[in-house]
Amino acid sequence: MKSKILVIVTAVVFVAMGVFLITRPDNPGGSQAGSKLELDNQPVMGEEDAPVQVVEFGDYKCPACKSWSQTVFPKLQENYINSGDVSFTYVNTLFHGEKSRLAALASESVWDRSPEAFWSYHQTIFENHPGGQSQDEAWVTPDSLGDMAAQVDGAPAAEQVAEDVQQGTYEEQVSTDESLVDEYNIQFTPSILVNGTLIEDPMDWESVQAAVEEELNQES
Repeated sequence: MKSKILVIVTAVVFVAMGVFLITRPDNPGGSQAGSKLELDNQPVMGEEDAPVQVVEFGDYKCPACKSWSQTVFPKLQENYINSGDVSFTYVNTLFHGEKSRLAALASESVWDRSPEAFWSYHQTIFENHPGGQSQDEAWVTPDSLGDMAAQVDGAPAAEQVAEDVQQGTYEEQVSTDESLVDEYNIQFTPSILVNGTLIEDPMDWESVQAAVEEELNQES
């Protein structure tokens, strides 16, 4: 009985966090574990040739991704990205339907038109995420995504971002991200990979840090 209760509680916790979980593979993409992912033309924060590559497969509609961006990511940035030890890449992962696609299209618009403003816009989307079970509220629309761009210095005009979303201007780039999700067998968001190895508990900073340190030690 206790084991059944534990299974039920665990399932409820994952749903509450908004983590899209089908199965948890040992290593996404199989042979990619222990090596950097090939991610051409993706936004990179930090030194592109840093010894450690951290990749987030995330969804702007995912409450757990919002939480990760506010709790784990700042520590990663402060301790490793800013020092040049880690490069960070974000790949759009559309696990929450059409609204996920709209947000991804907006991010691709900013990345192409004003790459220097991308990461600020990236964080602004998550800051506007209502969190929790409110993920189904209509907070992602072409106009609202344009309004978010207006909050970011150097970003394209709100009208331009909204138009790009409405017209699907960057659909090809979003489709490329979807292909990467399939290629690396991503099953839930956020999926965090350190030099190609999936972190079992991405919400645990110590787990992420340990994986980064292990890779750095191998480089030294």
